[in-house]
Amino acid sequence: MKRTAIGTTLILTGAIAWGIAAHAQSGGAAKIDPVKVDPKHYKVEFENESVRVLRIHYGPGEKSVMHFHPNNVAVYLTDGTVRMGTPGGKSVDAPFKAKGVAWAAAGDHLPQNIGSQPMEVVVVEMKK
Repeated sequence: MKRTAIGTTLILTGAIAWGIAAHAQSGGAAKIDPVKVDPKHYKVEFENESVRVLRIHYGPGEKSVMHFHPNNVAVYLTDGTVRMGTPGGKSVDAPFKAKGVAWAAAGDHLPQNIGSQPMEVVVVEMKK
């Protein structure tokens, strides 16, 4: 069971990194804060000079808008599947498991919950 969770986390991490790397190579866009452009899905739980902790919640089928995260660590609180779109119009579907953890480099993305259940994630954004 633990191997499955680790494997799923690695797949999701790779999918997110692929999308972010593809965008970084395209030159990037303005750093759009998800809390400002999508407060329905993003809430600041904690912030100091080093980190910002976001609680992210999407209902089934819900989609965000294109936005930016600095380097971050995601902790998945539920099982689910997310579709990560890039500014270039490509996307990848990535399943994840509750208690999984993933690292992502800074970049823009457009997430959508394509699962049949609500999804909840805590993201710790690095400021330095």
